[in-house]
Formats: sequence, C-alpha cells, structure tokens
Amino acid sequence: MSRAGEGELTAIGDPTRARILRLIRDSHEGRTLVGRLAEALELRQPTVSHHMRALHAEGIVEREPDGRRVWYSIAPEHADRVDALLGGVPVIPGVPDLERIANDLALRFRGSFSPETVRLTVDESHELLARSGSSPLLASRTADFAASRLDAMLHAEAAMNERPSVLFVCVQNAGRSQIAAGILRQLAGESVTVHTAGSQPAGEIRSTVVAVLNEIGVPIGAEYPKPLTDEAVRAADVVVTMGCGDACPIFPGRRYLDWEVEDPVGKPIERVRAIRDDIEARVRELLDDLSVVGTRTRK
Repeated sequence: MSRAGEGELTAIGDPTRARILRLIRDSHEGRTLVGRLAEALELRQPTVSHHMRALHAEGIVEREPDGRRVWYSIAPEHADRVDALLGGVPVIPGVPDLERIANDLALRFRGSFSPETVRLTVDESHELLARSGSSPLLASRTADFAASRLDAMLHAEAAMNERPSVLFVCVQNAGRSQIAAGILRQLAGESVTVHTAGSQPAGEIRSTVVAVLNEIGVPIGAEYPKPLTDEAVRAADVVVTMGCGDACPIFPGRRYLDWEVEDPVGKPIERVRAIRDDIEARVRELLDDLSVVGTRTRK
C-alpha cells in the first residue's frame, strides 16, 4: 500500500533522488539495482541505499527481492505523478526501423551517396552503437550517427575547408572529449566544426561531466558517446586525443595533438571541476591556433 499522500511527493525534492527516479523510469526494464544506480551517478552504494530507503518509506518505489539482489521500480500508482514532477516523457524502447531510417537518409543525401551506401552506413552505425550497451534512444542515435558519418565523408572529399574541423577523442567519449567539445562549441559557435569519438565508448555521458559543464553555462544537448571511425578522422583538420593510446588511425594532412588530461571517471566533483578548467585552458589555446587551419587546402 502506498504511504505517500495526495499532495506532493516530498522525497523527490532532493535532486539526487529525482535523478535516481529518472534513471529507474528510463531504464530498459523499468527497474534497476542499487549498484547500477551508484555507477551511473558516480556515488557510493551506501549513499544510494540511503536515498532508496527514503523513497521506499514514502511508497514511491517498490522493492523486489531476487536472491541476494533487490530490484527497485517506481510504484505504478505514483508513475504519472512522478512523470509530472520530473518533467519529460519516458522513452519506451523499441526495435529500430533501420529500413525507414535508411530511406529517409537516402533522400537527404540524394545525389551524393547511393541508397546502398546509405543503408550500409546505417546498419554499421547501429551495430557500432549497440556494442556500447542498450539505450532507449538507439534508433534516433543510429540515424544521427549515420548522418554524421555521411557528412564526414562529404567533408573529407572537399578540396577546401570552409571552416576548421576538430575531432576530440578519448577512451569512453563520456568525459574528457565531451568536456572539450562542449567548451569549444560554446566559445567558437559556428566558426568551428566539432566532433567527438571514443575508442571504447560508454553508454551515456558521465553525470558529473554534465554537471560541471552546466555550472559554466555549457549545454550537452543531445550529445552521446560515439565510436571512433576512420571517416571522422579523415574529416578533421585537427585530431585531439586524450588517453586513448594508439587507437586513433593516422592519416596524412591532419594535425594530431595528444593532451595528457586526467580521467574524470570516479573522481569527486571538485576534481572534475579542476579537470574541466584544465581542458578549458587547452581549448582556448587551440582556438587561437585554428584561424590558420580553416584556410589551408586539403591534400
């Protein structure tokens, strides 16, 4: 029986608990474990367990013991009110309609690529993203990733660059590269084309990364971790790597930079802020150098 009253669900007033409920609501199974929540939130399990006890005490979540594990889900009688308080509509996972995605992109790139090339790119993009883990947004991300790869192929074939292009690469594409890309987009606007990739991409961008960027007014928007591909490197004038070793392919005519930047994974928020500021200083220096890159001829 639910213990929450007819008024507000007061436990959601805590921002961490709101994030917990959002993760549960948007999870593939509609339920999750404390360990998974702790990893996604980059918090200790005892901290997450404390919040789960508070949510359970108000009847907002239900517990489902499974051997030595306990699954948590949102109580059905409070699902609509939780949605109203959290905002947004949960995404229900479905099977991506790859044929429709390919047909739409074939129309978009008509005259540049054959329908067969577009379909092959869509299928390959879907497979690459699926390796990073299940996401309820896999279909829309497949369409976006395939379109960005096709755009990169067109850019790489151009004789001249209208504006410089920068590719930031790290291991998971969920931390350092996203910080660098977000800050460069904020500082350069439309004058620089910015892309990111990961040698071993994670499923989602780290929550602490989103938080420290939000603090300085830098939005993440619809960004998500993307696999590293040859066409992304070919389309870049400058490739900046951070901790991914020799995973990045080398093509002539590109400028390669390797930034020794600390990995924010598992670090406290204060340390992530320091990493953000280190990256920002490097990005500002890079931006000063980019004006000569945009005018050179692609060889």
